[in-house]
Amino acid sequence: MKIKPLGDRVVIKMLESEETTKSGIVLPGSAKEKPQVAEVVAVGPGTVVDGKEIKMEVKVGDRVLTSKYSGTEVKFDAQEYTILKQGDILAVVE
Repeated sequence: MKIKPLGDRVVIKMLESEETTKSGIVLPGSAKEKPQVAEVVAVGPGTVVDGKEIKMEVKVGDRVLTSKYSGTEVKFDAQEYTILKQGDILAVVE
């Protein structure tokens, strides 16, 4: 079974953030910021708004930068994913 997003939604998996700072200080779990870089796992077909087709600009496998508190977190097959609208994706990381 797999997740298939609808409309202009995207399923992403957050990538792990650094455990230590550049100066070597180890951060406890409560002090770490939520990661903003994620990998696209699934992409919806796009949508139509006011008669105009909105095409998806990301594809499966892309690394993306997201808004800090965007999307809905879900747990599926013991994995944690975030489902968000394409508009909440800020950039593709190359």
